Amino acid sequence: MYSLAWKNITHYRGRSLTTFVLTLVSTYLFVVYVAFMDGSHESMLRNSLEIYTGALQVRDKEYGKESSYDYLLEDAAGIKKSIASLGIVQRYAARLESFGLLCSDEESIGSMVTGIEPPAEARISRIEQALFKGRYLESNDTNAIYIGYGVAKKLGVDVGDTIAFVGSATDYSFAADNFRIVGIFKTGLYEFDNLSSFVNKGYFDGLMLSDNMASYIAIGVDDISSVDQIAAALTPLLPPEIEAATWKELMHSMVEAMEVDSLFGYISLGLFFVIIFFVIMIFGFINISSRIREFGLLRALGISSRDIAWMLFLETALLAVAAALIGGVLGGITSEYFAIHPIVIEGMAESYKEYGIVSDSVPTRFDLWTVTWNTLVVLLLDFAAIVYPIRFASGFTPVEAMRHV
Repeated sequence: MYSLAWKNITHYRGRSLTTFVLTLVSTYLFVVYVAFMDGSHESMLRNSLEIYTGALQVRDKEYGKESSYDYLLEDAAGIKKSIASLGIVQRYAARLESFGLLCSDEESIGSMVTGIEPPAEARISRIEQALFKGRYLESNDTNAIYIGYGVAKKLGVDVGDTIAFVGSATDYSFAADNFRIVGIFKTGLYEFDNLSSFVNKGYFDGLMLSDNMASYIAIGVDDISSVDQIAAALTPLLPPEIEAATWKELMHSMVEAMEVDSLFGYISLGLFFVIIFFVIMIFGFINISSRIREFGLLRALGISSRDIAWMLFLETALLAVAAALIGGVLGGITSEYFAIHPIVIEGMAESYKEYGIVSDSVPTRFDLWTVTWNTLVVLLLDFAAIVYPIRFASGFTPVEAMRHV
């Protein structure tokens, strides 16, 4: 049957080539589409995490529900020692978040004023890289403040100006000071730039009465897929009331949005594959219908209907497997290329910055397992599309088949 199937493939070259090209193009487009979809999601997530949030946060379990001073880490130094003892985390920094009022001579604005450890923070987030004007904070800074572009614009201030801060210390007493603006940052994340300001935690602790305290400790990782393993290894080293929250919890709304976007993406692909399925099935049906008399002759020569069905399956399998493999390989190569050399669309970040897009590049995500299952989906689609035509051809008796017009 194998040799007969191969002869039929080479004999009906036009039909074979059409089936081959249809499967190859479908596989290639599917692999590349999924790679771009996954790549854009991963890029958006990574940008959001690297701007400020961090891949993990070690915090009080209640802090995620209510971000108040009642749930601060009261031994930040001890917890950092526990993180360091793990050996697999190299980048971490304590933060003290406080909301207060920033005032210039003419304007005032509510802002999240965060005490950070400047050198350690620079290794976790893009706060330093986002410098727009002036300079980044230094570890010996006192009443210096590093503010977002939106905050500076609303207050009508610039580098070198002095603004007043009014807030609440960790014991809920009154806290106020004058800060000199040393730098302005612009991450491109619209809401963050409009809300955030940073000061040196060493100085801020004195003002806020928060020595050795922190809202949480942010952790940066190179591979965001490893956060679950790191969190599991870190949890036994922490007090019972402290947790290691991963980005899946920290960015829950974004994760849900990406899942919904992926769902609609796969629905669109599903419609595409329904069309491809019927195209392949109709083409296969027409192909097989035109060969009914040939099958009748084979039946008359003693070949069973099961053998003919097997022959038709082999014809499809030889073409589909070869086309799917080539399409999958080409799609994988394309995905890997654009993962290394992303497409750049000038002005995209500016247009969509409110959605967390801070880069003009559109990368793909190359993953061997994803390419494999994408290829198998198209392959199974081809096999499913040939079932009805084969059953149709098997329904004829030898006499009926030879008389078929």
